[in-house]
Amino acid sequence: MTDTSDYTPPAIWTWQKENGGQFANINRPVAGPTHEKVLPVGQHPLQLYSLATPNGVKVTVMLEELLALGHAGAEYDAWLIPIKEGAQFGSGFVDVNPNAKIPALMDRSGPEPIRVFESGAILLYLAEKFGALLPTTMPQRAECLSWLFWQMGSAPFLGGGFGHFYAYAPIKIEYAIDRYAMEVKRQLDVLNRRLAESPYLAGDDYSIADIAVWPWYGALVKGQLYGAGEFLQVHEYTHVVAWADKIAQRPAARRGRIVNRNWGDASSQLPERHDASDFDKVPAK
Repeated sequence: MTDTSDYTPPAIWTWQKENGGQFANINRPVAGPTHEKVLPVGQHPLQLYSLATPNGVKVTVMLEELLALGHAGAEYDAWLIPIKEGAQFGSGFVDVNPNAKIPALMDRSGPEPIRVFESGAILLYLAEKFGALLPTTMPQRAECLSWLFWQMGSAPFLGGGFGHFYAYAPIKIEYAIDRYAMEVKRQLDVLNRRLAESPYLAGDDYSIADIAVWPWYGALVKGQLYGAGEFLQVHEYTHVVAWADKIAQRPAARRGRIVNRNWGDASSQLPERHDASDFDKVPAK
C-alpha cells in the first residue's frame, strides 16, 4: 500500500473551508440555519421536503406504496430541496429537521402539525400511522425492525465512507477506499445470505425493511451507485440482484424513485410531485 500523506493531526482541529471536495461548500461543523426561508405548503396532509438520494427515495417509495394499497390519507406534496445549493440550511427546513438533512416530513393531518425526520423514523411513522408494510406479530416484526435499523447503521459506511472516498474525495486515498470497500462487500454478503433464505428481508412479505435497503443496496448491485459496480464485482451477489430486480418491477417503486429527482434522463425526473397525475407529465423512456 502506498502512503499518500504525511499528515499529522494537530492538537486542536480547526475548520479549513479550502479543504475541497464536491460538498465542501455545504459541509460545516455547526448546526442551525444559514438563511431565512419559509417552506412551501401544499394541499395534502403530508408535506415532504426532500431530494431523490437513496434516503429520499425511501420515503417517496413508501408513500407511493401506501397509495397503491388504497390509503388515501397518504397523499402528499413532495417539494424539492436542492442540497448542493444549501437549501437544507434554510430556517424553515431546519425547523422541520434540526439536523439539516433530507428527507423531512410534516404531517398536517391532525390538530397540530407533527414533524418527522430521519428516513428510518419516517418509514416507521408512516407504517404505524397507516397500519401497513410492517408486521404486527412476532417474530416477523422484530425481524423487520432489525433489518430497518441494520440499514440505518450500515449505509453510512457505504455512502459517507466508500462513496465519499471512491467517488467524491478530492484525492484518492488507498487505505480509505480499501477499508470501506471491504466493509461494503461484507454488507452485501450479509444481505446475500439473508436473501438466499428469504424472499424479502423480514420474511415472506415486502416491508419497510426492503423499502429502506433497496434504494442503497439495490442501486449498488445494479451498478447505479458511484460507478462502482465493476470495482466491487456486485454481480456476484446474485440473491441481492434478484431481489433488487423484483422490487424495481413494482409500479410504486418505479414511481417513487423518480420523485424529487432533477438530474439524469428526462424520463427519470419528477422534481416535484403534488398530485398522482404529475407522473403523466414525465416523458416515456
